[in-house]
Amino acid sequence: MKRWLGKAETTLGNHSDRLNAINIFPVADGDTGTNLYLTVRAAAASLNDAGNDAAAEPGNDVGAVLASAGRAAMEQARGNSGTLFAVFLCAMAEPLSGHSRLSAPLLAAALHRAQIRAWSALSEPVPGTMLSVLEAAAQAAGEADAAQNGDDSNHALGLALDAAVDAAMQAVIRTEEQLAPLHEAHVVDAGGVGMLLVLDCLRSAVLGEELQDALLDGLHGYDVQDPHIHTGLPDDDGVEVMCTIELSPLAAATLRQKLDELGDSVIMSQVGSVAPGEHSGDDDDDDAAAEASYRWRVHVHVPDAGPAVEAIRALGEPSDISVSQLALPRDPAGPGGQGIPHHPSPESLQAHDS
Repeated sequence: MKRWLGKAETTLGNHSDRLNAINIFPVADGDTGTNLYLTVRAAAASLNDAGNDAAAEPGNDVGAVLASAGRAAMEQARGNSGTLFAVFLCAMAEPLSGHSRLSAPLLAAALHRAQIRAWSALSEPVPGTMLSVLEAAAQAAGEADAAQNGDDSNHALGLALDAAVDAAMQAVIRTEEQLAPLHEAHVVDAGGVGMLLVLDCLRSAVLGEELQDALLDGLHGYDVQDPHIHTGLPDDDGVEVMCTIELSPLAAATLRQKLDELGDSVIMSQVGSVAPGEHSGDDDDDDAAAEASYRWRVHVHVPDAGPAVEAIRALGEPSDISVSQLALPRDPAGPGGQGIPHHPSPESLQAHDS
């Protein structure tokens, strides 16, 4: 699992420019590759840090390893794609808890849980995105596992991984016809390609094989010489607001409804739980003390940050709150603008991130 996330960090770094180049949905801000890279980097770094701290080391529990990485990814998630990747990691960890190795049945269960959680995290999930790619991979892994009658051998796991990556590839190709903006621009979905790369990195890490070099050949808009599609599209007005906040389930539902009214691309997912009575409410409020609170990662696109931040603060005290313009200066000829960058520097990626 640590090898997987390290490989994913390197791979997404090397592909960040091309992912940014075709990023036009849900907004044409050209940052999907950057957001995915930075979020995966946070997940990988958390495991490296845990490896240097015996007290924090999750040991040989696959679920604990991914849960630790998922929490770090969720706390530092960037954009739609990064937030959904963090949801993916946290959800995968749940069926794997207590297991010391991955198997085909566990892979199928983990991907199934992840696709359900990813779809439910969004207020308005849209087919033709990384959600569809994850769903196709989960279905294929489940079918492969069923065909093997629940065989937990390494051979069966390899077949399930092959099936998941192949299905993800076909789902990426279909995204171009599923979303009108992609069809008009003649490109596939950037987040979908990112999820495909993550899954191929998992296959590579588990099977000890190289990444499939020809996997992305022929994807529309993905050749090195193809232009940055988003630079020719109108700028997107508004801002992206993100934060982490502790809320009860009822308060979280209230916030989701309010953010749905104020904007779109609303994503809310739990980061972790807080025991009843440990939250920061009024100690004398018995009703509040009796209801468990959870940490939530919140993401929304809104015309103006003010009302969204006000709605968030009305329900709790957010941390790590960030407000970023969706329309940023774009210079495809700048750092990493030509070709695929190799191991891009964090500083250059931060400069382009929204």
